[in-house]
Amino acid sequence: MNLRRSARRYYIRQGASSRGKAFAAEHAECVFVAAPSKVLLKKTVADIRRRAAEAGRDPRSILIFNLQTVIVGETDLAAQAKWQEYKRYVSYEGALALISGWTGIDFGQYQPDQVLKHLHTNAIQSAVETFSTADPNRQWTVQGLADWVGIGGFGPLLVGSAKTVADELQSWVEETDVDGFNLAYAVTHETFTDVVELLVPELQKRGVYKQEYQPGTLREKLFGKGPRLASPHPGAGYRRSADLEQ
Repeated sequence: MNLRRSARRYYIRQGASSRGKAFAAEHAECVFVAAPSKVLLKKTVADIRRRAAEAGRDPRSILIFNLQTVIVGETDLAAQAKWQEYKRYVSYEGALALISGWTGIDFGQYQPDQVLKHLHTNAIQSAVETFSTADPNRQWTVQGLADWVGIGGFGPLLVGSAKTVADELQSWVEETDVDGFNLAYAVTHETFTDVVELLVPELQKRGVYKQEYQPGTLREKLFGKGPRLASPHPGAGYRRSADLEQ
């Protein structure tokens, strides 16, 4: 990557809660979110950009990346076959432990076929509301929740050929205003091998993925505006005098 040291550390923030989004809007350069649907992601992105403007920042000065898992094959059928194979190895208990850790709810105390909307606690109803945006017509059970997070975690899962997945990724960008994706893996290291060998060439053909890395620091690669924080970011006011003299 020819990556040289930046003149200032990068401000990267996870921004899901209201407080997290408020902090990100004021301080972050990049924000990682994990919205399971386009509807929820569009609202989240718009909210962060609105808060950034209210904080006196350019809403476009923040890059927002959504958690996304992709399973790519030579064809749609090949990708679906991979997905079915991967699902054989999902741990039900492990998936529940993961989602319980995220939400603070002990889902292990419920039966797999327990319908979540029948569990009348605020925390569970909030979780169900979030997952329902991914599939509004689905009746979510504990088993269904485990199946969802079992591959790729909380974010959406895209399965298909390079063309199919590229079409989907582009539609997410166009419909939600998100800047890019934080890719999770389904299987180490096969997922990323498939991304590099199958998906990236398709995205490059479409002109939506770089052909080579730009010179400079990571900040320069991301924003192309120099290695230091630019005003009106609040961190720009704390540069040492030596930095300002350079």
